[in-house]
Amino acid sequence: MKAVIVYDSAYGNTKAIAEAVASGLGRGNARTVPVTEFRRADVSAGDLLVVGSPINGWRPTPKTLETLTAVESEGLSGVLAAAFDTRVKLFIHGDAARKISRHLKKAGATPVSKPMPFYVGGTEGPLLPGETDRAKTWGGQLLSLMKSQTTKRSQ
Repeated sequence: MKAVIVYDSAYGNTKAIAEAVASGLGRGNARTVPVTEFRRADVSAGDLLVVGSPINGWRPTPKTLETLTAVESEGLSGVLAAAFDTRVKLFIHGDAARKISRHLKKAGATPVSKPMPFYVGGTEGPLLPGETDRAKTWGGQLLSLMKSQTTKRSQ
């Protein structure tokens, strides 16, 4: 059982969140991978795949969408999944995490968490205070959810 956190990051904010999630999952259990380096073979049934992207024009970045489309064709049956995005805290904004989650589900992955937003102070950031701590906590929650899903499958 392992976790792979795939991310795209223009200014380093989404990468920082991905690393904090990995830290919450435990470094021995998780690794981060830039979206351009992710391959379907990086995850197996029972593993957790977390995908994160900044919001770009109300959706995930083009690189993230390209990777998700490729993964959909290969399938993610048996893979656990979660999604996050980084966004500016505004009244109206896109929801890249929800779109990522839909792609993962369409590919056959089993969602273990609702899509999670993390907030930046502006287009280039920085992350708002406390966001990396919140991401680390979420990583710990994902680890618990991953373990409970694995237990359910083995019964």
